[in-house]
Amino acid sequence: MKVFKRILTLIIVIGLLIWGGITLVNNKKISEEETRIVAQGNDSIAVNVAEVSYEKINTNYIANGTFQAMQELTFPSEVSGKVMRVLVEEGERVKQGQTLAIIRADAQSIDLSAAEAAYQNALKDNERFENALKTGGVTEQQVEGSRLQLKNAKAQLEQAQMRVGDNTIKSSIDGVVNQRMIEPGSFVSPGAPMFEIVNVSGLKLRVEVDEHQVANYNVGDSIKVKAGVFPDEEFNGTIKFIASKATAALNFPVEIQIENPEEKNLKAGMYGTAIFSSKSEKETAEVLVIPREAFVGGLNNTEVFVVNEDGTAHLQKIGIGRNFGDKIEVSQGLKPGQTVVTAGQINLTDGALIRVMN
Repeated sequence: MKVFKRILTLIIVIGLLIWGGITLVNNKKISEEETRIVAQGNDSIAVNVAEVSYEKINTNYIANGTFQAMQELTFPSEVSGKVMRVLVEEGERVKQGQTLAIIRADAQSIDLSAAEAAYQNALKDNERFENALKTGGVTEQQVEGSRLQLKNAKAQLEQAQMRVGDNTIKSSIDGVVNQRMIEPGSFVSPGAPMFEIVNVSGLKLRVEVDEHQVANYNVGDSIKVKAGVFPDEEFNGTIKFIASKATAALNFPVEIQIENPEEKNLKAGMYGTAIFSSKSEKETAEVLVIPREAFVGGLNNTEVFVVNEDGTAHLQKIGIGRNFGDKIEVSQGLKPGQTVVTAGQINLTDGALIRVMN
C-alpha cells in the first residue's frame, strides 16, 4: 500500500512539472507574438487624413474689425486759470465754433490791460512825431523809430488779445461730448485735457486683408459692411486707404469709411465686418481646397504631407490661393483625389510609414 502511494505521488509530481513546462512555453509564444505586433505597429505613425477635392465655397472674403470715429479730439487748456462756466454736458451734440467752457485767467487779463496801455501810448507818441515832422521839429529817423515802436506795441496787443481769447474754449469740430474732465470752480493748467469730442456722423472700419484680395481693390471702391448690432442689414462702405506694406502676418491694413445714419446710431468701438466680394466669379464657386490643418508649420510654410499608395508620407511644396477660414484654395502642387495628412504631422518625416486613424 505504501509503495502504491509513493508511485501515485511521483506520477502527480511529474504531471505537474509537465503541465508547468507546457504553460511556460505557451506564455513565451504569446509574449513573443504580442511583442512582434507592437514592434510592427511602432514602425508606422498614426495620422488623420483628408482628400483633396473641389468644394462649393462662398468666395467672399470676410475681414473683421471695430468701428472708429471719423474724428476724435481732446481739447486741452492753453492757459492757466479757474473754470468759471461749463456750457455742455456729456452726450450732448455740439457744433463747430460752439463755446464749451469759459476760464478766468487773471494773468492774461492783466497782460491785456498793460498791452492796451502800451499801444495807446505808442499811438499818441507816433502822432506827435508825425506832426512834428511836418514843421521840422524832429528828424525822419526819429519818426521811423516811433513808427517801429507803434508796430511792436500793436503786435503785443494782438498777442495779448489772443491769449485772452483762449479763455473761451470753443469746439473745432461737429460731434458729441464723449467725456468732460472739468467742473466749474476747478483750476486748469496749460495742456490739461478738458473735453473729448467724437464725430460719429461717419465711421471708419480698419481691417486686414490678404494679398490675393487686396490686389483686386483700389481706393474709392465700394465694400459691403455689416455691424454686429444689426446682423441682418448691410451698410455701404468706401475704401479710403490701402497700406503699401504688409504686416508681419502678411496682411494689408485697409480703411473703409461708412455713413452712420442717425436712426441706426452706430458707435465707435462696435464690432464690424467687411465683405470683399470676388469680381471675377459668382459668390459661390467650385474651388479646389484642402483643410487648413494640413499645412506643416502654418500657412506661411505652404508644405503638406501627401499620402502615397504604398502607405508612406511625402512632403510636398504647394501653391495656395484664397483663404476661406478652415479651407485653403490650392493653386498648384495637388490634384483632386489625392490625400493629405491633417493631424500627426509633427511626428512625420519625408517617406515615413503611416497608419490612417480616421
